Amino acid sequence: MKKWGFQANQKLSTAADNIIEVVHSKIRNEIDEDDQRPIIPFGYGDPSFSPLFRTSQIAEDAVVEALRSAKFNSYSPPLGVPQARRGIAEYLSKDLPYKLSPDDVFVTSGATQAIEIILTVLARPGANILLPRPGYSVYEARAACSNLEVRHFDLLPEKGWEADLDAVEAIADENTVAMVIINPGNPCGNVCSYQHLEKVAKTARKLGIMVISDEVFGHLIFGSKPFVPMGVFGSTVPVLTLGSLSKRWLVPGWRLGWFVVNDPTAILKETKVFDSIKGCLHVFSDPTTFVQGAIPYILGKTNKDFYRNIISVLKQNSEVCYNKINEMPCITYPHKSEGSLYAMVKLMPSLLEDIDDDMDFCLKLAKEESVIVLPGTVTGMKNWLRIFFAIEPSYVEDGLERMKSFCHRHAKRH
Repeated sequence: MKKWGFQANQKLSTAADNIIEVVHSKIRNEIDEDDQRPIIPFGYGDPSFSPLFRTSQIAEDAVVEALRSAKFNSYSPPLGVPQARRGIAEYLSKDLPYKLSPDDVFVTSGATQAIEIILTVLARPGANILLPRPGYSVYEARAACSNLEVRHFDLLPEKGWEADLDAVEAIADENTVAMVIINPGNPCGNVCSYQHLEKVAKTARKLGIMVISDEVFGHLIFGSKPFVPMGVFGSTVPVLTLGSLSKRWLVPGWRLGWFVVNDPTAILKETKVFDSIKGCLHVFSDPTTFVQGAIPYILGKTNKDFYRNIISVLKQNSEVCYNKINEMPCITYPHKSEGSLYAMVKLMPSLLEDIDDDMDFCLKLAKEESVIVLPGTVTGMKNWLRIFFAIEPSYVEDGLERMKSFCHRHAKRH
């Protein structure tokens, strides 16, 4: 019999092994079905599952109005509906020292597609990209699928998870195309200061690379630092800024994201990156048109009380996490969360009986306590844990008490 000529691309399955959703599903399968207690979803990343985190009435009405208008039933233009691009440009320009044009904005099916497009455009033969560790696993997976080499620089917990810029300079070479910054941080919950972002911009300029700034959690901050968009430094170095409706407006299922070219000196236009982005967008599928039609109203008219209420709950939950985790002898919290929806904490398996590492901890915690936590290995940090706290405060309290009981039950006896 003739040998079949087709084979699967093994990189696709291998790249997916460490994707958050895959690991989350594996841990969830450990839940004891006889446990009548509610499952505590500290390992997830979708706030919309909680009734407390519902999007604003204005956002819902805007989508309904756009749908009923019958103006958005056609295919979307490849670069995005003009009204949406204009609305995003106006929204982001409020925080910048220069004004963005709608031509600088590209609308995507969530920020994940924005990552896919940008890394596809940058993936020339021999190229490499600098990613933070810990970081967001989709970048590694997408880079693997595009044959784009990944090099990691560390985020330093003792310095509030700032990027180790000396390491950035050490690992970059003539084939480095970009470095990624996630601000506010996923998974660390950090917020980058103006001074640190300025150093990032100067380092990238020195190396001759662009900065990809993932700002999906932009303005979701509850610490003392203000949110500073990386685009502020667009005159120093070209910046591609990623954003979406998913987190600030609590609608990840609407799949509406964007990326923006912050490049007032037109460096990217000279290098044809701009043209490659446009070409790539003609190949990829377009986001839903009626959600794009609602964008100007959502970004421009959402009530400030909606934002304040969400931040208030996140701050409360963050405080509870910090206080409760510091009561657990086998876990330390090196830097208190200041933004996003996460806390990154360090596990010390040596203080526990029959717990080998972070993955073992999470699997047994799910089985014994019906609490799902994400192992830090998924983010590039073995023996750390990522805790998602955008859920009801009562669930946060309950889940952390169960974690505390688990830690005491497994603690080594001296």
